[in-house]
Amino acid sequence: MNTIAKNEVIRWGIIGCGAVTEVKSGPAYQKTAGFELAAVMRRDLALAQSYAQRHNVTKYSDNAADIINDDNIDAIYIATPPDSHKHYALLVAKAGKPCCIEKPLASSYQESLAIEQAFKKANVPLFVAYYRRSLPRFNKVKSLLESHAIGQVRHISWQLSKPANAIDLSGQYNWRTDKSIAVGGYFDDLASHGLDLFAFLLGDFQHVAGLGTNQQGLYSAFDAVTACWQHESGVTGVGSWNFGGATRHDNVTIVGSEGELSFSVFDEVPIVLTQGNNSETLVIENPENIQLHHVGNIYQQLVNKQQHPSNGTSALHTSWVMDKILAVNSC
Repeated sequence: MNTIAKNEVIRWGIIGCGAVTEVKSGPAYQKTAGFELAAVMRRDLALAQSYAQRHNVTKYSDNAADIINDDNIDAIYIATPPDSHKHYALLVAKAGKPCCIEKPLASSYQESLAIEQAFKKANVPLFVAYYRRSLPRFNKVKSLLESHAIGQVRHISWQLSKPANAIDLSGQYNWRTDKSIAVGGYFDDLASHGLDLFAFLLGDFQHVAGLGTNQQGLYSAFDAVTACWQHESGVTGVGSWNFGGATRHDNVTIVGSEGELSFSVFDEVPIVLTQGNNSETLVIENPENIQLHHVGNIYQQLVNKQQHPSNGTSALHTSWVMDKILAVNSC
């Protein structure tokens, strides 16, 4: 890949300008100095036009190739459902342009591997939107662990549960719960964030096992998943994800030899550090556009050669973890 000069504006195109790009990610590409959001694509041309007009984007299209192969577009952000990630990603790799792909990297480990290998072969940067690796609140958790604030880390546990939502109960189609796109259902969409974060905080996973089942019969994908694992460091972990519970829970606890850390993956609640009888509460707010730091770090790698924390290799590892949890069996 050619070196990008510091005074050069990098023009981005979005493939799939849906809901996630409205506030979470799209504006981050406009607010990052040195970046420009120059084009958007959606299969519904009227919706693509609406997005472009509302966000002051010059070009819009209903043809992905029109954006990917445009000489005036330097980089591509793929924000479509995961079953189409491989198709679009291979086109971007062939075009030789830097790319950021929404998480999970793809619907399966094998598709994720094909994407990662394509960008490696093309020698083109690949980023994946596991943006928690760039958020200040989770970098604070990482610094506490690295400074041995809770001693030697022994174990991590995560419980995520929530009631069925109105779409689930109505029977209305939702790609997130279509097993042909996401066999794990909401687990694929949500648990990937936390599992990727745990690899960032505690190192790669070494042994992983799990199972999934459908308890409610509201859709084809799993609605309950459990897992256990061990990181290469020896730290053990367990997780439970249930999408038919009575109340919402999102609780992570990291147990150490001299204390504990607790926090939430999704809820913007305080980080709690417990050491003996003492407890400290840390409040670190997220930015309005949750991917702002993630996108800023893309600029830092492309221009200043500072390694981004979420790339194709790290995301491929998360895909492997997800695959191991869901591949053993289903109840």
